[in-house]
Amino acid sequence: MTLEFHERDDYLSWGRVERRPQVVARPASRRDLAPFAHGERRPRLAVGLLRSYGDSCLATGAALLDLTRLDHFIAFDEASGLLTAEAGVSLGEIMRAFVPRGWFPPVTPGTRFVTLGGAIANDVHGKNHEAAGTIGRHVASLTLLRSDAGEVTCSPTENAELFAATVGGLGLTGIITTVTVRLRRIQSAFVDAEKLAYGTLDEFFALNAASEGAFEHLVAWFDCTAGSRNLGRGIFSRANWSPFGALEPHRERGLLRVPVEFPSFAINRLSLRAINVAYRGLELRGLGSHRLHYGPFFHPLDSIQGWSRVYGRAGMYQYQCVLPPESAADATRALLDAISRSGEGSFLAVLKAFGALPSPGLLSFPRPGITLAVDFANHGPRTLALFERLDAIVREAGGRLYPAKDGRISREMFAAGYPELARFARSVDPACTSDFWERVRP
Repeated sequence: MTLEFHERDDYLSWGRVERRPQVVARPASRRDLAPFAHGERRPRLAVGLLRSYGDSCLATGAALLDLTRLDHFIAFDEASGLLTAEAGVSLGEIMRAFVPRGWFPPVTPGTRFVTLGGAIANDVHGKNHEAAGTIGRHVASLTLLRSDAGEVTCSPTENAELFAATVGGLGLTGIITTVTVRLRRIQSAFVDAEKLAYGTLDEFFALNAASEGAFEHLVAWFDCTAGSRNLGRGIFSRANWSPFGALEPHRERGLLRVPVEFPSFAINRLSLRAINVAYRGLELRGLGSHRLHYGPFFHPLDSIQGWSRVYGRAGMYQYQCVLPPESAADATRALLDAISRSGEGSFLAVLKAFGALPSPGLLSFPRPGITLAVDFANHGPRTLALFERLDAIVREAGGRLYPAKDGRISREMFAAGYPELARFARSVDPACTSDFWERVRP
């Protein structure tokens, strides 16, 4: 079958800032990809459900290969939990199929609408980083289709250099076609969770330190509009898988939907403060211990389809950085102070700690320290000027930014944060590219 390519204007990243037409094909099977291993030199980028926020999932002037139809399970070993599946299967589909059998993905980010290939290409992390690390640590092997070598099997021991480049490699080392990943056993579909209020950054660090080792899942929401004595105040959540409850998968029916893009003026200094105060008040009423289904605990925003439309037609950015332990406290305080003074931000603001387990990818984002993530409506030059101020703090602290969330990092900032960049570049498939790579490549 010959792949058909069409120009599309509805292929946008999750942030919806860049609105450039993309040339797209949707292969129906792995056989349709054969030409890309046998002489087809058209620049290409494999993509999934487009949940990257910036331009790492766009390839203007090249070809996007939408792999979401390559979504079949191939094999599963009930004894070891090893699942082999095509790269286009989503984490949500894995959950729906395997939660009733007592298995769950080893790592899940804040959305289940991520393909397995996309999760590997971004080496995603979750609330359990201290205990489990990134998803790449649980990949036994993967198959990669390269323009210069055909199909290649990669693992931590076979073609190990290419494996290290592919995990977290943003789809630039070839087309991931299949993945073998180790799922984790669960006794129920529920977590025993606890919410605690804290008033200062020092209290956050103390709560996190006291919770490490005793709880698998740790994360905090903070009020990004609060300053002065309330700087960093928020709600700390911690949880473990519960031994009690049914093995019920999540439901996809009945989800709310944001049907249109909100007016661009909807997110402003006054509305931000009001939303954060209201959200904090709602969270305060839910303090204490609760047994929750994994859906609302891990993926609360998945219940609202298209939620990024609330930021308006100009779109939104997410600024996510990681700060090493030795500078994390002071740098986090400086970042939060700059954000609160700016009047920018949203009610989606997260703090959590990364543990010591090493990430397997050359461009993997997580490293030991504190990660901060805040969504920002795109208000043009003033938003970008704030990011420059935040960049200076992160660079001075020895931190780095997350490519999956980025849409504007400079080449210099990227190189400073990823010391293995030159080594990674040697493994890039000569026929693969993206708008992000064209912007930051050495």
